[in-house]
This record gives sequence, structure tokens and C-alpha cells, in this order.
Amino acid sequence: MSEKKEKKATQTDTKTAKKGDTVKIDYTGRFDDGIVFDTSEKREPIEFTLGEGRVIKGFDDAVVGMNVGEEKEIKVMPANGYGEQDDNLVRAFPKDKLPKDPSPRAGIILSFRSPEGQTIMARIDRIEENKVFLDFNHPLAGKNLNFKLRLVHIKR
Repeated sequence: MSEKKEKKATQTDTKTAKKGDTVKIDYTGRFDDGIVFDTSEKREPIEFTLGEGRVIKGFDDAVVGMNVGEEKEIKVMPANGYGEQDDNLVRAFPKDKLPKDPSPRAGIILSFRSPEGQTIMARIDRIEENKVFLDFNHPLAGKNLNFKLRLVHIKR
């Protein structure tokens, strides 16, 4: 652990995290098969305010009640993560409406701009004849997410 991260956990941080607190968390997220999908290792800890909904519910809920320096491992099921895979979010589009470069193939992530100016991401699920099926589910939808958490700092 870097000296920088250790210095953040001071004697004045001996509080218990509660809703409304801004916290800093070191974490590693793994799928059930052990593959790491995200980590704060070699980066600054993630900072967020408990209860504001900036992180998934299962992650937020797990931090409540932790003390500075405490570590824990949790499993977040889809209902408290990115939700279940929703087949209604897989939609067919005419193949000729997609960009030609790169050549469309399953697994490619495409980015679109909504009429309101928001960026929308979709993964090409499959291609059938003149149709391309785009999956608008979050990439982590339907997956169990396993986290190792360490509470670094609490600010009230």
C-alpha cells in the first residue's frame, strides 16, 4: 500500500460510516470466476457520498457501518448491482444504418448521441442478414459482483 493512501487513514478517522458521509474506498471487483473487472489499485480510492446513488446499491449499503481501516468482502447480486439482463433492451436495427468503419461484428461497443445530447452505449449482440441487434443493457447487468473493500477515509 502506498504511503499516500496510508496517510489518509488517520487517528481522527475513527468514525463509523453512515448515510450522508463522504467516504473514500479502495476496492477490487471480481466476477464469480475470479476475473477482475475493476479496481482502485494504482489509482486514488473512489470517493462518494453514502446514500446519494452514485455507486450501485449493494456497494453503497456495504460501506455503511464500516470503520476507517476496516476491510470486508461482499457479493452483490444483480438486483443490487446493475440489474438483471433485460431482453427488451436488445433491439434490431437495419444494418445499413450503422457506421461502416469498423465493420460491424458481435461484441463491438457503439456510442450514440440521443436527441437530448446524452451519450448512449450499446454492444452489438448479433448480426442476422440485414439486421444488427444492439444490446443496451449495462455491460455488468445480470452478473454477480464480488468486491474486496477497504474504508480509507470518512468526511462529515
